[in-house]
Amino acid sequence: MKKFILVLAVMLPCVFCAFAQDRRLVDIAQDMSDAQYMSAYTKASKLAREEPSNDAAWYYLGMARMALDMKGVVVKGDAAEYLAKAVELDSTNYWYRDRLAALYLSRGETDAAVAGYESMMKAFPKKTNTYYQLVNIYMQRGEIDKGLAMIDEIEKFAGKSDPTVMTRYRILLSRQKQEEALKVLEDYSEEYSSPQVLSMLGDHHMGMFSDSLALAYYDEALSLDKDYAPALIGKSEVFRMTRRFPRFFSTLGQVMSNQEAAPEAKADYMSELTNRSDPRFLQLYMPQIDSVWNEAASVHPADSAIQTGKGVWYYRTGRVKEAADIFGAYAKAAPEKLPARLLWLQVLGESGDYDTLEKATEEAVRDFPDQIQLLEMISVARYNRKDYEGVIANCERMIKAAPKDSAICLSAWSTMGDMYHSIGRKDKCMKAYAKALKINPDYAPVLNNYAWYLALDGVRLNLAEKMSRKCIQQEPDNATYLDTYGWILHLQGKDEQAKPIFKHAMLYGGKDSAVTLSHYARVLEKLGETDLAKIYRNQARAKAAESNEEVE
Repeated sequence: MKKFILVLAVMLPCVFCAFAQDRRLVDIAQDMSDAQYMSAYTKASKLAREEPSNDAAWYYLGMARMALDMKGVVVKGDAAEYLAKAVELDSTNYWYRDRLAALYLSRGETDAAVAGYESMMKAFPKKTNTYYQLVNIYMQRGEIDKGLAMIDEIEKFAGKSDPTVMTRYRILLSRQKQEEALKVLEDYSEEYSSPQVLSMLGDHHMGMFSDSLALAYYDEALSLDKDYAPALIGKSEVFRMTRRFPRFFSTLGQVMSNQEAAPEAKADYMSELTNRSDPRFLQLYMPQIDSVWNEAASVHPADSAIQTGKGVWYYRTGRVKEAADIFGAYAKAAPEKLPARLLWLQVLGESGDYDTLEKATEEAVRDFPDQIQLLEMISVARYNRKDYEGVIANCERMIKAAPKDSAICLSAWSTMGDMYHSIGRKDKCMKAYAKALKINPDYAPVLNNYAWYLALDGVRLNLAEKMSRKCIQQEPDNATYLDTYGWILHLQGKDEQAKPIFKHAMLYGGKDSAVTLSHYARVLEKLGETDLAKIYRNQARAKAAESNEEVE
């Protein structure tokens, strides 16, 4: 279902013309056109109160209320009631009734929507949009015969057309009537020349593995419109399936260079191609796929689907630096788009270009000052440069900018605690952790680290044990948390209780940590299980040599 916001720009001028004689309605219409929905709502509410028989006031009130709903703004009243009032005052206005029925449909009130559209069909028998809406609803409800009857009604007064034929075709296919569906396309194609229907015939025959016949239909469609993208894509698919790859990429290049073809469709096709293809095909033809993406990107330099798709392609094929450059170029071409910035920052972090990451994050914070969480990327950059003092300073900046009990402050205090411990300031580390736990007493990352550092110092082990137990209650299969808890139990002399904790950790990633393996070996030694302890001790040393960890 399309969002109503997309429909408003189309519908409003019609009403604007009809009521242009009233300056107040003109102002409301302008507010709606400018997306000033609260202003429109306020003005329409006032006009409806002053002139309760003014149908246009109720219509605009309903439309403004609907727009505010979609933005998550809570105001009094119900959009359906307002639109119903407009319909009650003027039942001859098509747009009033259409918007009301569409609203019912968007809310999932299909019975009310059907009743509205069926009454409109009688009142406005030449409005084909009403029939198509009913077809869609009938199909969703499984009322196939009613859907076909609607198509018959349209063709009675408007004749056959691409939309009626394609809809009938899809309905018949949904009923597993392939031969009858195919005949619908063939009969229409004999009478009318349509690139759209010819391409559907090509798709149908390609699905039946009739490659030559499919290619013939695509070529016929292209003889009518040489740049018709569905036919070009269909033709390229024939070449791909028959392993004629040079012709496949050549034809696909035509699609990508076509400025009229929808960029979203291009991106969807390329993403699907790279997702479903054999890795060997992708590796062998990587330069050709690069070329296709580059062609699409040059035609649509500011399109999010194309630029994102291209960047993801390079990222998936291990070219992280190139992906960062692609996302960076797109972010600069579309600086107002936050998702573009976020992608760039994420990939910059993974590329290891921490200087650029910090600079780009500062620019993003400047352009999107309400997105305080972006500051966390500065901490990432500074941490990876081992600038722990810089991380602390950035966390203080975050705490000043965000609400004191927010998730941002929780993260900042947590990170500050970690950094203070890294630079040997244990007193400030514990104070920072305490601040974090004041915001969320059950925040497992802080509870675990707090407990671990207490355990390392061998102090307040009872408090450490309680904190650590909270962690494994929240995440019972987290090997890091299990290691902390098991080691604290060992330090308390509770090796019998610690053993099953470490045994469980081994099943969920503990064997990947030299420290956890070493801890388990120590517990087993304490319990007198020396042979088993030796096995885990050797595993710990091997893992330490592999990962540069330090163990006893």
